[in-house]
Amino acid sequence: MELAIVIAVVVVALVFDYTNGFHDAANAIATSVSTRALTPRIALLLAAVMNFVGAFLGQKVAHTVSDTITPPSGAHGLTVVMAGLLGAIAWNLITWYFGLPSSSSHALIGGLAGSAIAAGAFVNWMTVLEKVVIPMFVSPVVAFTLGFGVMLAIMWIFRRANPHKAQKGFRIAQTISAAAMALGHGLQDAQKTMGVIFLALVTGGFLSEGDDLPFWVIAAAATAISLGTMSGGWRIMRTLGRRIIHLDPSRGFAAESVAASVLYTTAYVWEAPISTTHTITSSIMGVGATKRFSAVRWGVAKSIVMAWVFTFPAAGSVAALVYLLCHFVFQLP
Repeated sequence: MELAIVIAVVVVALVFDYTNGFHDAANAIATSVSTRALTPRIALLLAAVMNFVGAFLGQKVAHTVSDTITPPSGAHGLTVVMAGLLGAIAWNLITWYFGLPSSSSHALIGGLAGSAIAAGAFVNWMTVLEKVVIPMFVSPVVAFTLGFGVMLAIMWIFRRANPHKAQKGFRIAQTISAAAMALGHGLQDAQKTMGVIFLALVTGGFLSEGDDLPFWVIAAAATAISLGTMSGGWRIMRTLGRRIIHLDPSRGFAAESVAASVLYTTAYVWEAPISTTHTITSSIMGVGATKRFSAVRWGVAKSIVMAWVFTFPAAGSVAALVYLLCHFVFQLP
């Protein structure tokens, strides 16, 4: 019975990973497509490949996610994990439908915490605070500030350059920055699914907490997020690439480079599962503000921030309802 539930949780986790891929595909490619540095087809293929490669570059974020909650052992605990995943998937689909670039990462953490609270299970609030909540506020500020600063530096360095030649060069450079961004997305977001699968395997008694991630878990998560990326995320891409601000190649390069740097630093130094969506969106706002602050469509930015704020409680509430429904139907202890 527990093996069947573990298999079901793994399948649902990979479905979440797939929705993460198409929900967040825009993170890596929206700026490159909007500046016409890459065609949509090439951009999606590049993002899918780099997402796959990035998933194999570390496990620290995965262990942070698996440490977020301590569910009960057996079928009861697996139900808690399943409910958390379903809450995250529901919020991903809702925000995708409305074209809002919310955070799949925070939806997942919020979902797990919500189902754990409903079940009376332990939530490691210190880990949530240090690795999730604080980075949730700090990373957008850092990305905005660095984006603004890097773009100012680029404008000063190339102030005497031929504008046409400079923008052509940045359009080529965006191929590298888009690849770096997609690699960072795979490094961050695929690991979150790995962490949930690892949590399910430990809860079901198939692994111990000190074990390494099995290779099949890494490969499955990498494949799912890559397939999701290939299916695209055009609604959110339009929001990031056009509605916040119309980007030129130099600003697209600056935004992607800054966002990728923040993703790598938080993954390897702080082991924090930060939002790639928050990071790239804030970078775009930062580089856009160098034109003039009024050039950024702050009304669109406000709606995005509202989606960020509601992600934790919304995903957590859905997850709690799913758990309570399962508890009632299956008469869990």
